[in-house]
Amino acid sequence: MKRIALLLLLAGCAAAPAVRAAPASGCAAALAYSSAHQGVAVLVLEDGKVRCASDDVSTPQELWSGTKSLVGLMAAAAVQDGLLTLDEPASATLAEWREDPKKAAITIRQLLAMTSGQASTVGRPRGYLDSVNAPLAADPGTTFQYGPAPMQIIGEIMRRKLAAASLDADPRRYLERRILTPIGVTIGDWRNGPDGAPLMPQGLVLAAEQWAKVGEFVRRGGTQDGKALVDPAALPELFKGSEANPAYGLTWWLPRASPSGDPVTRSTDIVAHAATLPADLVVAAGAGDQRLYVIPSQRLTIVRQAKLDIAALAAGKKSGWSDTNFLSFFLSPVGK
Repeated sequence: MKRIALLLLLAGCAAAPAVRAAPASGCAAALAYSSAHQGVAVLVLEDGKVRCASDDVSTPQELWSGTKSLVGLMAAAAVQDGLLTLDEPASATLAEWREDPKKAAITIRQLLAMTSGQASTVGRPRGYLDSVNAPLAADPGTTFQYGPAPMQIIGEIMRRKLAAASLDADPRRYLERRILTPIGVTIGDWRNGPDGAPLMPQGLVLAAEQWAKVGEFVRRGGTQDGKALVDPAALPELFKGSEANPAYGLTWWLPRASPSGDPVTRSTDIVAHAATLPADLVVAAGAGDQRLYVIPSQRLTIVRQAKLDIAALAAGKKSGWSDTNFLSFFLSPVGK
């Protein structure tokens, strides 16, 4: 009984929330702004300490496309494990692409950057193999096309690489084993796609306090307890935009001016206001204005979650949410 009690005590300590510090000066205004835009959770950590929090940060919420940024982290872990390199051709794993000169040249980097050429409908992911077999709508490397297909293709590449290495071939379980479990993340749910495989572009359900752990992991440079859980050289590559879209790295959004007319890129105003935001800001973003902001220079990790109005989204109605306005409650404009 004493052993059981001790284990329960240790488990409770491991799950304890971050230490609270004095509330951030803009906390009340930020909570009000989020709430006015369908917000359900806000959590702000500074140096790992809670500076602002809504009443409920422990109820799991759908991340939607916020899931994609975990795929980038998974790739960085796979680089560390020697399973892949970011600039290798995907056809090294996908034999069916080798006879098509354009598909044969597509790299892992281009898939993660959404510049691999596949057009797909946001919110309607096909299975892994159907995504692999989809035709190209643009030459690889030339056009940013936001959608689920590239992430599903990464899922198939990881499945094959893990199987070839005689490892558990499930990409979700790989990500859990390599990153999420070591950093203490508890998953609420992770939906599967039409083929029964875990979705890579969406489907992850996390509470704000759990998503914040992912942000803190990124803020610490991909380390946990001083140990690198991803390749140290691969991680910063996730935060470099492409020529086709400087505002999107390898699954992470960036405050960069961009020539891309992609509607998803234009849905966040960090692109238009890039000059006023910290250059090292990186953002995981999902439908309904789900956000994970990481700003290492400010020692900040900020989670914002909201109720998704699917009918309004389908009708093309804008939410009125402004990333720049929300961040302004915690940041001073650059140069001031």
